Amino acid sequence: LKAKLRPGNVYTSNGIVEFIQPLIEHYNQKFPETNLFLRGDSGFAVPDLYELCEKESVLYVIRLKSNLQLQSLAKEYHPSSAPRDVSETERYFEEATYQAKSWSKPRKVIIQSVRPAGELLFAHSFFVTNFEIASPKDIVRAYQKRGTMENYIKESKNGFYLDHMNSHSFQVNTVKMMLSLLAYNLTNWLRTICFPQGQKMMQIDTIRTRLIKVASKLVKSGRSYYFKLSSSFVYQKFFWNVLGQIQKLQIE
Repeated sequence: LKAKLRPGNVYTSNGIVEFIQPLIEHYNQKFPETNLFLRGDSGFAVPDLYELCEKESVLYVIRLKSNLQLQSLAKEYHPSSAPRDVSETERYFEEATYQAKSWSKPRKVIIQSVRPAGELLFAHSFFVTNFEIASPKDIVRAYQKRGTMENYIKESKNGFYLDHMNSHSFQVNTVKMMLSLLAYNLTNWLRTICFPQGQKMMQIDTIRTRLIKVASKLVKSGRSYYFKLSSSFVYQKFFWNVLGQIQKLQIE
């Protein structure tokens, strides 16, 4: 949906509200019947962002950085004790009300406490949220699905070198990143809209091999030029299928 290049010496949360706010306003205006949901890691844990989401009726789950007060709160629910079965992992989800010094009001915080098999102590994770009905476990599970988005980001890096900064100029690197992002989105729309049902999850490198890096011959006929493909091209059925879907989009 959006990307921004930032200097390496600037913390993640710097300018995060200014980055997110136009997106929220756009989608609330464009799709007023849709409930927006924002999830982010601890780099997004900024009180101004919580207030923006609450003002714009956006549901959010954001991971908090651990601190002594949160750890003390978690230990009240699950203090260190001898495990019932050292061979099994213990996992608990709790809900509490918490207010950091920088917050204007108390908010709901979900505590995930995990004691891996073979360990004596719990590891605690904390999430601030404005979900009212969902259970603590479901809220954490909703947050963990952000891993799917991490896979998309990883694909854009591996497939289009989104994170490769080759210039000493910040502006040049920004333009390169945005071009990579545009290329990724165009390719993603191609496979989402035009690929057969069983091939919509095809990876970028595979798409290049089967559709783009295809040996052909440039042939001139009258005033027109044609790319002539080999009759023994292995993926020609798939190629023509996708091309036909693109042509249908042009007609529509």
